Amino acid sequence: MTCNQLNQYGPLVGRILLALVFILAGFGKLTGWDGALGYMASKGIPMTEVILALTILIELGGGLMLALGFQARWAALAIFLFLIPVTLIFHPFWADPEQMNSFMKNIAIMGGMLYIMTHGSGPYSLQKEKC
Repeated sequence: MTCNQLNQYGPLVGRILLALVFILAGFGKLTGWDGALGYMASKGIPMTEVILALTILIELGGGLMLALGFQARWAALAIFLFLIPVTLIFHPFWADPEQMNSFMKNIAIMGGMLYIMTHGSGPYSLQKEKC
């Protein structure tokens, strides 16, 4: 594969791979509303129904926006900011060492979101972004 091909197709594949995590998670919460509410309540999340609806909007909506390359920088920013409290609340490795992999996965995803925020969606996007 040439550098030109990587520059052409890499951002598309990268966006789709990053987005897939959020699309599946958001869809799972949408179809498993009651279970998601219970889990959030067990973590002490207030206003669980409102927070769950916002979570689905960010995960499913933001994931689709990323995959399609529509307002990808804004979607990446929303997901980046969303991951800060999610990572700290749901993956506290300092209290449960088994959460280290999930914590670090979220940190790595935040790096991917920062990359999209910086460089945009690339070719093969619904919207060409200018910096």
